[in-house]
Amino acid sequence: MKLIISNRKISPLLMSMSLLFSSWSTLSFATVSTIEDAINVAGKQRMITQRLLKDYAMAGMHMDAGDPATDLKNNIQEFDDILAELRRFSSNSKVQASLKRIQSLWEPLKATLQKTPDKSTAGQLQIDLDKLLAACQENTRILTEISGNQQGEIVGLSGRQRMLSQRMAALYMLKAWQVAQRQFGEKLSASMEEFASAHQQLEASPLTTKEIHALLSRVKKSYAWFEMMGKSKSGRMIPSLINKSANNILADMDKVTALYANLKK
Repeated sequence: MKLIISNRKISPLLMSMSLLFSSWSTLSFATVSTIEDAINVAGKQRMITQRLLKDYAMAGMHMDAGDPATDLKNNIQEFDDILAELRRFSSNSKVQASLKRIQSLWEPLKATLQKTPDKSTAGQLQIDLDKLLAACQENTRILTEISGNQQGEIVGLSGRQRMLSQRMAALYMLKAWQVAQRQFGEKLSASMEEFASAHQQLEASPLTTKEIHALLSRVKKSYAWFEMMGKSKSGRMIPSLINKSANNILADMDKVTALYANLKK
């Protein structure tokens, strides 16, 4: 399924402007006080697993854009902070068991991520971070199930788009770094398909307000870079542009997810 932008070509000026909307370092979060907040924050952990990989590859390529080395350190700390906050919020046995699983996967990965990036370990790092992503996804699913409402479900779906923005960019960065792994192309295509499908679900949701629709429209424009990349046969890599586009999507989808989480307030 493709995400349709419009029948007209997007002007280079418009695409360049879209890159200026936002830069991103870390996603700050307030104290979790509701189940919707918890779903939102748990969803950010999913995103961070992929952002860590993206930053690792960018730092390994010595890219200056976005200061990936500093961002890597900040996101390691934020992952720890989120774990602590979720433990504090919920005493539910399933949630606590899920968080324990996340912790067991996280500790050895954190040690690797704190070392100087090494291309020879990047392929295995991607596989191991996928396992951590799956554990974070399961924790988000449990919290969504506890919420038992449509709002919790859409917060989870919207929050997952943040993760996919960073996953698409991370897989692209590994390709740019010339890390060899056959599955990267398949994983990237699957992530793009999932992103496009979920975007359409969000647009069609009765919980989507005019404010949210406006943000989703901006996300479409940013996503156009990924579609153009997928169609390109030139083999030319544009990691800086892909990083900016992914960060624009991340910033806008974080706002969207917060708006869904706060619909009752």
